Amino acid sequence: MSDDTSVTVAALNVYPVKSCAGVSVAEALLIETGLEFDRAWMVVDAQGEFVTQRELPRMALIQTTLKHTEVVLRAPGMLALHLAIDGVEGPVRVTVWKDEVAAYDMGDLAAQWFSDFLGQPLRLVRFDPDQKRLSNKKWTGDIEAENAFSDGYPILVISEASLAELNQRLKEPVTMSRFRPNLVLSGLDAHGEDHLDEIRFDTPEGPVRLKLVKPCARCPIPNIDPLTGEPGTEPGDTLSTYRASSLLEGAITFGMNAVIVEGIDCGLRVGQTGSAGYKFD
Repeated sequence: MSDDTSVTVAALNVYPVKSCAGVSVAEALLIETGLEFDRAWMVVDAQGEFVTQRELPRMALIQTTLKHTEVVLRAPGMLALHLAIDGVEGPVRVTVWKDEVAAYDMGDLAAQWFSDFLGQPLRLVRFDPDQKRLSNKKWTGDIEAENAFSDGYPILVISEASLAELNQRLKEPVTMSRFRPNLVLSGLDAHGEDHLDEIRFDTPEGPVRLKLVKPCARCPIPNIDPLTGEPGTEPGDTLSTYRASSLLEGAITFGMNAVIVEGIDCGLRVGQTGSAGYKFD
């Protein structure tokens, strides 16, 4: 790595139920699969296949609250669904992208709640912590990066400056929630995260090292208004004018996927400062 730059944790977000609204937290524990509780739960159809806002944009309206002993889900017109954080029912096999993995069903009440709100038979499942689901070694190299139900990498990193650059180009500004990052950084230039190798933090629990390994190719989910659940064409149309990646065959990218090199069981905190090293060109 060449010159380091100072960065600050501007925000931390977890998305307990894959493709539902996220939770902004002041601090988060790093576990093997990323931030604790991130994508620990997932909604599946009758065949056990995962569903997301791509097919069911109203999932954006499902709000999550994390409490000490339970996760609480709320949605317009629905009574709140309370689930014990450590409660599961029978084991099941489910599919997320091309991976068939072990999980636990969350019971009939949760299934009915999601089915009623989203208008088709669905069930809620929790990731089996004994399951090892690894990121693509093409991008992670020798690092065995574990994931729960995330699309493919444990942590998504975006800088505040990247969003500011986008909003300068948009007629109507958008919020960072469109892009569903785990770690939002200040202290970088716009899209400076594209050029980072590692981010390092010294925490009371020990050192943390996150390696940025792959640009995040964007699907249509950022075009869904998180406040209304309505799909649109922005910011995707604007991003397509300046964020096509030659590395990913022209895919539109925003943010960087990261893996954990060091720091399991350490905490990240909003306001914490660290250093970021750039890749050699």
